[in-house]
Amino acid sequence: MELLFIALVSFSILLLVISFFIRDRYRDIEKDIDDLSMNVLQEHYQLKKRIRVLEEELMVDGDAPLKRTAPARKPIHEVVKNQVIALHQQGIPLEQIAKQSALSNTEVQRLISKL
Repeated sequence: MELLFIALVSFSILLLVISFFIRDRYRDIEKDIDDLSMNVLQEHYQLKKRIRVLEEELMVDGDAPLKRTAPARKPIHEVVKNQVIALHQQGIPLEQIAKQSALSNTEVQRLISKL
């Protein structure tokens, strides 16, 4: 009986010592998940930052005072101008160019006439 008790205690101490040296798989998985979440957060921040920069580049100056007699025309951004010109050179009708560029037909005609 005493021998069985000593064997069980020895075996439990041996298992306890072994448990300190065995690598914890869950700790590795947790570390991988933390790294992944940090990468996702960093990429999300970078994308937001890039979108903010693009929005600032594409913003049209809206601080100009409006005239009461005639509606004020907003300046057309250079990217939109290039898009209209490229679509015109491809032979796309003016109405379709106006729809794609969110401009009126007269604005599209005015841009094309400057060519």
